[in-house]
Amino acid sequence: MSQQRLGFRALRVGDGTDGRWAAEGEAALRQAESFLADEARTPEGAARARRLFEEHMPELVPVLDRLAAQLPDPALAATALTHVGTRPFYAACTATGVAGVLLRNYDFPPDECDRAIVSSTFLRPVIGMNDSGWGLLDGMNDAGLAACLTFGGRFVHGYGFTILMGLRYVLETCDTVEQAVAVFERLPISLAQNVVLVDREQSVTLYLGPDLDAPIRAGEPTLSCATNHQHLPVPERQERESRTQERLATVRKAAAADDPVATTRAALLRPPLHVDAFDDGYGTLYTAEYHPAVGRVGYHWPDGSSWSQSFAAFAPGEREVTAGRG
Repeated sequence: MSQQRLGFRALRVGDGTDGRWAAEGEAALRQAESFLADEARTPEGAARARRLFEEHMPELVPVLDRLAAQLPDPALAATALTHVGTRPFYAACTATGVAGVLLRNYDFPPDECDRAIVSSTFLRPVIGMNDSGWGLLDGMNDAGLAACLTFGGRFVHGYGFTILMGLRYVLETCDTVEQAVAVFERLPISLAQNVVLVDREQSVTLYLGPDLDAPIRAGEPTLSCATNHQHLPVPERQERESRTQERLATVRKAAAADDPVATTRAALLRPPLHVDAFDDGYGTLYTAEYHPAVGRVGYHWPDGSSWSQSFAAFAPGEREVTAGRG
């Protein structure tokens, strides 16, 4: 086990036209570009990515163009910011939607995460943990919809969008869980991913993958949980390394308690849900608690620190926290 001091930022970027997003955009582009596969770097690959984006996310095309135009290499930016044609990358994570609240741990190498809480108004007000330009690891919108990702545990790869852009798109264009489900039924996602969606009425877990004809809907109307496996048996070695089934059982038990939000929050801040492996370059970077019906989110760490943000009172700034329990 280990601990690591990590810096987090909260940024307000507006609709992307006034330079605030561009001030962060060059570094964000480098990260987004680092995930591009070789084919996407060719003129043919760039054109193919553009066509897929225009077909499936037409509402965001003007936003893509105005963001890319502000960066030093607009052509490369326009491809990288589609989040199409990327190489595989894998995270872990635990998530649950219960009592109208989305709670999740994000587990990843700290040097490969932006650690930026971003308030934007590209198409509508959205707050979330931004990554790779304008992708989202988790977030909520002003309609009361929240969403997050976890890795699906199956090492399959196809042509499509990263789940980060999938989350951005549904939060920009959807009001409800059912609308978001309908989007994921038509949206090509490049990796096996689990998505937890929460609104005022229900929560849903979706299993997505480039080899699935349609998303698999899991969970109950009032309780959805996801770790890092889907509909297939988990190999013994994978369970030893990821403890995905153990973590799923743990978060389900916490979410079924009399006070599910407080019990789940506490469980996410300790093993086995909280991962402390920073000596190996990997661990739980933050615990998020979204209350989308009231437009509020809190980020929590085992050292007792928390950072709250909301649509009503978003406060830009910086925080340094201790990740890991030591």
